[in-house]
Amino acid sequence: MNKTPLPSTDSIDRQWYLVDAADQTLGRLASEVASVLRGKTKPCYTPHLDTGDFVVVINAERIRVSGNKPTQKLYRRHSGRPGGMKTETFAHLQARIPERIVEKAIKGMLPHNALGRQLFRKLKVYKGSEHPHAAQNPQPLALDPATTAQ
Repeated sequence: MNKTPLPSTDSIDRQWYLVDAADQTLGRLASEVASVLRGKTKPCYTPHLDTGDFVVVINAERIRVSGNKPTQKLYRRHSGRPGGMKTETFAHLQARIPERIVEKAIKGMLPHNALGRQLFRKLKVYKGSEHPHAAQNPQPLALDPATTAQ
């Protein structure tokens, strides 16, 4: 009987990638980053294991959406109390906490279980071009310009 080889946790080579979100389309960028976080770009990809890489996203405040989404797209959160629903538009949230927009888009494209939570911890999103991960020497991630252009 042949067995499918599974990569051991110490044999997985994790890289650090740097993504510049300036003038990128939100959904297209999020799907590419989610694929790298899951490890789907590697030959050792296994659906039930964390084989992905670390991703640092910079310039989150310069992300773009198409059409009327800046005024019509809504972000909701709930405090857990009765009547605690808060609603905010894309434009207002982008001015206040631009990192949250990118984080929510990418988190929605990851598995909704313990593996997804583990993968989400490898995502780092920052407003502006400065980040504290220079020691990890992140490599620029080449996104497909045909899929990320507006």
